[in-house]
Amino acid sequence: MHQRHFYSSGSAWEPIVGYSRAVRVGNLIYIAGTTATDEHGQLVGVGDPYRQAVQALRNIEKALRYVNSRLDDVVRTRIYVTDAEIWDAVGRAMVSFLGRSDRRRRWCK
Repeated sequence: MHQRHFYSSGSAWEPIVGYSRAVRVGNLIYIAGTTATDEHGQLVGVGDPYRQAVQALRNIEKALRYVNSRLDDVVRTRIYVTDAEIWDAVGRAMVSFLGRSDRRRRWCK
């Protein structure tokens, strides 16, 4: 059996609803739903889906680093948007933040 390694971002919601930002079990890492909040719990990029997506990706990257991983290791993502009209801004943020290399094309919407 593999040991579990937990990473808490310090979010006020983690102890209330009982989750960790990231959990590593063996060579698998699970990242909890991630939003565009900063280290103080404040929303970044109000009204700007591009900036919100970049902030969420930064939060994911930080959690991955804590469990000794990186964005290059990600095989799959699931992104939810509240309005289909903003998907293009979110997609642009992913490309600008992650780049366009063949390794990055594994990202799914």
